[in-house]
Amino acid sequence: GGNTSLGPIKQIDAGELSIGYAEAGPAGGPVVVLLHGWPYDIHSYVDVTPRLVAAGYRVIVPFLRGYGPTRFLSKDTFRNGQQSAIAADIVALLDALKIDKAVFGGFDWGARTAVIIAALWPERCKALVSVSGYLVTNRETNKQPLSPAAELGWWYQYYFATERGILGYTKNRHDFNKLIWKIASPKWNFDDATYDRSAACFDNPDHVAIVIHNYRWRLSLADGDPKLDALEAKLAQGPAVSVPTITIGSDFDGPNTDGKAYRSKFSGKYEHRVLNGIGHNVPQEAPEEFAKAILDVDRF
Repeated sequence: GGNTSLGPIKQIDAGELSIGYAEAGPAGGPVVVLLHGWPYDIHSYVDVTPRLVAAGYRVIVPFLRGYGPTRFLSKDTFRNGQQSAIAADIVALLDALKIDKAVFGGFDWGARTAVIIAALWPERCKALVSVSGYLVTNRETNKQPLSPAAELGWWYQYYFATERGILGYTKNRHDFNKLIWKIASPKWNFDDATYDRSAACFDNPDHVAIVIHNYRWRLSLADGDPKLDALEAKLAQGPAVSVPTITIGSDFDGPNTDGKAYRSKFSGKYEHRVLNGIGHNVPQEAPEEFAKAILDVDRF
């Protein structure tokens, strides 16, 4: 730990959004794009970024749609949380920044986004670090129940499926997301300042709409955007990832910590690493190990 800021936030129009992002390192350096999850923000990478900059990388850390200073360009745009929309945002960001390809790293929503880019836009992804492995959502699979113990972990998804959940998340998002942090990382003793620094991003005017839609879409309780149907049809096939990849399992992943369940989804150079005693927010809880995975996978 020790770092508290990623520096001044830049803003650029990309696709449907004006995306807020942090940037560090030499302008001509090889690019790493680091993607946060829910309910987190760019500060998950506050201690990873300096390690990559020290190795000569140009590091881009964007706020996803619905987080921090990222805004929709039009009030009329569908506030869509579906997985392909978020991936398309990041491809649009690469285009706007004139970046041909990058190494991608992510966890939670960010890992899903990075895997989707690696699978559907492999020409834009040089290599990949994905916490929890292959997280592409399959809506048909999601129609089937899990074991009771596994369902318990998804309580918030079912809460978000209700009107009460929308009201509760809108009103209590600060305390709600702090609870999620504690559940997802029980051994991580973060302080209030660390949480509050990230929690500011939940005040985004579209945050609740994006989060609720994301989880409702997964359960087929909300429709996606028809113009993304072709991308989602590809993702429904469970496309393999061919780019060099390191996956990371942590305590949060439970029975999938060993990575065996998704090993077949990675067809290129591949390694799986296990971090014991670490929760879901791997880059913030174990920045040295996460940064090392980025450096290592880029040398595969």
